[in-house]
Amino acid sequence: MTTTGKGSPPQSLATRHSARSEGQARPQADAPTRVGFLMAPNYTMITLAAAIAVLRMANRQSGQELYRWQCVTLDGHPTPSSDGLRLVPDCAADALGAVDFLFVCGGYRPERHCVPPFLAALRRFAKRRANLGALCTGSHYLAAAGLLDGYRCAIHWENADSLRAQFPTVQVSSSLFVMDRDRYTCSGGVSSIDLMLNLVAGTHGRTLARDISEQFIVDRMRTGQDPQRAPLHQLMEARNQPKLMEAVTLMEANIDEPLAMTEVAALAGVSRRQLQRLFHRYLHCAPTRHYLDLRLERGRLLLLQTGFPLAEVAARCGFSSVRLFSKRYLQRYGRHPRQERRDEA
Repeated sequence: MTTTGKGSPPQSLATRHSARSEGQARPQADAPTRVGFLMAPNYTMITLAAAIAVLRMANRQSGQELYRWQCVTLDGHPTPSSDGLRLVPDCAADALGAVDFLFVCGGYRPERHCVPPFLAALRRFAKRRANLGALCTGSHYLAAAGLLDGYRCAIHWENADSLRAQFPTVQVSSSLFVMDRDRYTCSGGVSSIDLMLNLVAGTHGRTLARDISEQFIVDRMRTGQDPQRAPLHQLMEARNQPKLMEAVTLMEANIDEPLAMTEVAALAGVSRRQLQRLFHRYLHCAPTRHYLDLRLERGRLLLLQTGFPLAEVAARCGFSSVRLFSKRYLQRYGRHPRQERRDEA
């Protein structure tokens, strides 16, 4: 999993990015940028493969080996990805030499694998002054190790609410990726392509990054301002319903203390009857149904991704009691919340 070559050792990212002009590459230095990928159990293979592919293509397109990478696990033994595939690691994490970047590769149910030895290994890399990054749910490991306090970060949208709830000092973004000082995080899927392309552009110029994009048939290099999920108007049959989008946005922002439908309608600038017509026509349900589904979806994610007591999960979803939450949950998902949590344990 290792490649060698020549390239530029990372300085501080602020220095490197400010030194670039549009389309100009940085002069060649003596050593390649060294990147480590620490694979956690159930890591997302596509996100790791996409990140490495950008580095490989940077070497190919530049005609120089700008990047050198290694894939490691905590103990040096293969660990399964979320699709069951196992890469043979180069070595154990503690045997990895000095790196300029270390990316934690996360995936499904990161909270199950945040064991003390894994977190201790991350803290050791932080003491070496490595730039730390995370792919997919890798941000959960960095947060659990106390390495994201006061930082902005990205994580897959399914895990964003639980990360906010468990680590309130971490600023969780809904963006595709976040580059905040010496922390580089992306949300999963193919967003690692965008993160790595922006890293390449900042170090070696946007021309090289665009060349890589063309090789991957990527129509544009997305930025940190791009959201993870498609805007509501792209998911609806109608394209121009700002009142409906405003109503849904209000619902999503008020899960723990739900608004009355009269309040939602008034804040969105429509009558309650107009609001009902918009929901029925474009989302094919009543506004109360949509709101309830949003709250129950939040509850399910908190139930599966945190150890919060059932009463706290219910409260965070705007339910006045566990009994009411359990009743609505059973109606929506066909099982009791305790059974859901037990079956997923």
